[in-house]
Amino acid sequence: MKILVRATNWIGDAVMSLPAVRAIHERYPNARITVLAKPWVAALYEGERAIGRIVPLNAGTIGVAMRLRKESYRGARFDLAVLLPNSLKSAFGVWLAGAERIVGYARDGRSPLLSEPIAMPAKGEIPPHESYYYLELLRRATLLDSLPEQNEIRLDDFEGKRRRGVVLFESRGVQLPVIGVSPGAAFGSAKRWLPERFAESARRLAQQMNASVAVFGSAAETSMCEDVARAAGGLNLAGKTTLREFIDMTAACSLFLTNDSGAMHIASALGVPSVTVFGPTNEVATGPLGELARIVREPVDCAPCLLRECPIDHRCMTRVTADHVISAAGSLIGLRT
Repeated sequence: MKILVRATNWIGDAVMSLPAVRAIHERYPNARITVLAKPWVAALYEGERAIGRIVPLNAGTIGVAMRLRKESYRGARFDLAVLLPNSLKSAFGVWLAGAERIVGYARDGRSPLLSEPIAMPAKGEIPPHESYYYLELLRRATLLDSLPEQNEIRLDDFEGKRRRGVVLFESRGVQLPVIGVSPGAAFGSAKRWLPERFAESARRLAQQMNASVAVFGSAAETSMCEDVARAAGGLNLAGKTTLREFIDMTAACSLFLTNDSGAMHIASALGVPSVTVFGPTNEVATGPLGELARIVREPVDCAPCLLRECPIDHRCMTRVTADHVISAAGSLIGLRT
């Protein structure tokens, strides 16, 4: 049996959808599962035992879909395709690939492209964490008997990733242990804690742990990350790592400080002790899972507002101090198994 899974387009969503990918593998243990993913997400799936093949969408959705369709003409047609993103474009690409059975949520006008358009769960019908949104799709499509309890999400091959991360740090002259810091966040500034407080937290914790500091981010965040790295006495790696390198280096960290971001989900999924500052977003829906993840937030009347930019004084973030984060980090040190 051949199965195609169209992956979600963003790192955090990809991590939260991993339980669904693994559930498909458990349902069909002898099937070959191909994951179709955007190039900036594809490396997340490397090393996953449930996945037999990763096809990056680096040539455009239509071009890759037509290549897969040509393969189907040669006897390699997909028996089942599971569509995890919500968009019409993603459904069109999977439809072009020529799968016999296409399962996805009925939304964004794409139902005619699906052999099984699945009704979306109403509010309150499933547990609030986003991972259940993908699992419920499988349950409603009879690919899963019941929703499992989701207490944590873990990436496969942690030890291999950690070993590679150690080598990467050593090649850059960074001594272990390392505190990783990711002060950025996509989709607006409202999710970002104050960079100077990230720097203060990392600097003080590094002194307590006798650790180095590595600051990660996108190329667009280079200037902000440089400020954090300089103030924390660390190394700025913003825009200087691939996703694969970032995952490996995060696995080699002893502690990770971050906002609600893709970096948060990766650190948590690696089982790295992590502290996340939450403000405008809802940690119940999209927060990290596992006992080694700590969330810091100060309750304010306007949060979670889910806005990209704060229209007032950003009080949900400015009221979080470095002492709050350092205290949360202190509760984690020594807990890693």
